[in-house]
Order: sequence, then C-alpha cells, then structure tokens
Amino acid sequence: MNKVKEKVKHKSHRVVQYIASFLKWVFIALITGAIGGAIGGLFRFCVDYATKLRTAHEFLIYFLPLGGLIIVLLYKVSRLNNSTDTNLVLKSIRSDAKVPLLLAPVIFVSTIITHLFGGSAGREGAALQLGGCIGEQVGDLFKLDEKDMHICMLCGMSGLFSALFGTPVTATIFAMEVISVGIFYYSAFVPCLVSSIVSFAITQLMGLKPVVFKLTNVPKLEMWTIFKVAIIGIGCAVVGIVFCLCLRYTHKFSEKLFKNEFLRIAVGGVLIVLLTLLIGTRYNGIGEDVISTTFKYGEINWYDPLFKILFTAITIGFGFKGGEIIPTLFIGSTFGYVIGSMIGLDPAFSAAIGIVALFCAVVNCPMASFALCVELFSGGSIVLFAVAIAVSFMLSGYYGLYPGQKIIYSKRRARFVDRNAK
Repeated sequence: MNKVKEKVKHKSHRVVQYIASFLKWVFIALITGAIGGAIGGLFRFCVDYATKLRTAHEFLIYFLPLGGLIIVLLYKVSRLNNSTDTNLVLKSIRSDAKVPLLLAPVIFVSTIITHLFGGSAGREGAALQLGGCIGEQVGDLFKLDEKDMHICMLCGMSGLFSALFGTPVTATIFAMEVISVGIFYYSAFVPCLVSSIVSFAITQLMGLKPVVFKLTNVPKLEMWTIFKVAIIGIGCAVVGIVFCLCLRYTHKFSEKLFKNEFLRIAVGGVLIVLLTLLIGTRYNGIGEDVISTTFKYGEINWYDPLFKILFTAITIGFGFKGGEIIPTLFIGSTFGYVIGSMIGLDPAFSAAIGIVALFCAVVNCPMASFALCVELFSGGSIVLFAVAIAVSFMLSGYYGLYPGQKIIYSKRRARFVDRNAK
C-alpha cells in the first residue's frame, strides 16, 4: 500500500513539475517575444527607411567607405572585436560564453549604416545577434542556470527572426535546428514558438506585413517534374557551396591583405562604389524588389546570382554588417528562375524552389526550409519542395554560412562527426 502511495506521489510530483515548467517558459517567452517584437519591428522600420532613402538619393553610395569607418569606430569604442558576430551567439548556446550587451545597439546601428549607404547585405545577422542579446538579458533577469539560459537565447533568436521575416514557424524551427546540425533542441519548442508568435503579433500591431508570395502556376506532381526540381536542387547545392566559399575566402583575403580594420573596410566600400558605377544599383541593399520581380515574371538576367554573390561577399567579407539570408533568397530566386526557364519549368515556381533549396544549402536546416516553403508560398506542391530541399541538403556537404555552426551527425550515414561548418 505504501509503495502504491509513493508511486502516486511521485507521478503527481512529476505532473506538477511539467506544469510548472510549462508555465515558467510561457511567461519567460511572452516577455522575450514582446521585447523582441518591439525591437525587431523598430529595426525593420529603420532598415526599410534607410533603403528608401538610399533608393531616393543614389549619391549616398559614395559615402559607403565613410560609413564603414564609422562601423569600425563603433566596435572600437564599444571594445568589441569586429569578429563578434552571429558565430559567437551560436557558440554561446553550446557553452558558457557570454554575448556582450553592447553588441545589440552596435549591430543595430551598424546594419542600418550598411543599408543606408548601399552595402549588399540582409538583416537576419543582426536579428540573431539582437535575439541572443535579448535572450541572455532576460535570462539574467530571471537568474536562469546555464541550460535554461541557452533555451532563453534560442527564444530571443526565434522572436527576432519572426519579427523581421514574418514567419513564426520557420523562426521557431530555425532557432532549434541551426545550432547543431543533426540535433533538434526539442526542449526549446514551446518557448521558441510562444516567443515567435508573440513577436509576430507585435509586428502586426505595428503595421508590418509578413512576406508572402502567391504561386499561380504550380506544376502537377509527375516524375518528369520531380526530375526537373531535383536538377534545381543540385544546382542550389553547388551555388550554396560557391557562395559560402566566396564569403569565407573574401574575408580571409581582405584580412591578409589589409591588416588595418579601418583601411580594410574603406577599401571594401570603394570596391562596392566602383562596382555600382560599372553595373548599377540592382545588387545594392537587400534586393527584395528583385526577389518580387521573379514572381511577377519580370526581367531576370542569367548573371544576377553571380553579381549578387560578388557584391555580398565584398560587403560582408570586408567588414560591413548585416546578414546573408536575404541575399541568399535573392540568389536562390534568380538562379531558380533562370534554370527553370532553361529546363521548361514555370519560372516563378522555379524561383520559389530556388529560394528554399538554396536557403537549406547554406544554413543546413531542412526542417526550417520546409516550414519556410509553407509560410512563404502556402505550401504549393509540398512534395516538390521536399525533393529540392532533400537534394540540396545532402549535396551541399558540410559547408555553411556560419563557421560557428556544428555539424554533429553526417549527412550521408548515421555517424557522429562533430565538426564546424566550412
């Protein structure tokens, strides 16, 4: 009889523990998501306004080298290493490393400067860094231990990602999946989802709309169509590797050639100015207008992906701040559009395939990529998207945008590898 009572007491205690943990994380995630939504919404407004200013006043591109000097000065004054970036946030999730509080305002301002003066970059790099900072500060506020602190940081990352992209489910899965490829942080599911939804709701109240593309000509699910989609997946794997290598080696080359950070970023700014004068402004900034053009059957050139890689590699590699995800979407959509036109697949649908396949290739997150296709394109033909994602994921190898990302398990076999993305 006593044993029965002990079992009942033990089970009751476990139920109470689960309920208490659930309520704790919902409360913490609500706060993290609210802060993330407000800051993310403000950041998105600022980046959009900077983009509009640059578009209206094209002469601002000439001030890009000066903007670069200001960015380096900001990091020097804040006593931050210029290499303090998204990789530090990813590594801190797996260790007891701290994300400096000053990183949040510095990356906020630096990213806006990059966009104002025409650097080719995205905004999610700042989102992950801002989110990591917010999560850590909320964790400190509630005096969380090391393990719970890591979950809180994932919470912050998902909230900021959701605020900037308007994709709460993708943001949730991406935060759980991007840290260690092969390991899914299921314990962070409830906190990250709550934070993402709250953050998304805040941006809706601020009048910010999610990015959604309507696909009108989705092909039928046939073997020949699957084969064509697989070709785009193979191409995206190759382009993803090229993009990652260009970013990596441009950074190494610039550091080796120009030891002084001020000189390095100024030279990078001058190179972007010269390229803009030679080629035009199509590849400056985020490039969302070009992405939208691919879904309106607009004019897309075969060299658009190449020039976007070049502009982004110089911008990020020489020290300007921002992110690589939206440039990835630009490259993926234009590449998919061009290849689709060549192999007889609807160009707009091929652009959508290119977006999710290249996203998967460079971040190594197949589940987040799958969620992205659902949220951006209302699913379309899910099987075709799944084929492109699977092919791109496996063939892209161990390359990735973030060297701080860990590849825990092999993509080819059920084997532990534990290596950093190349």
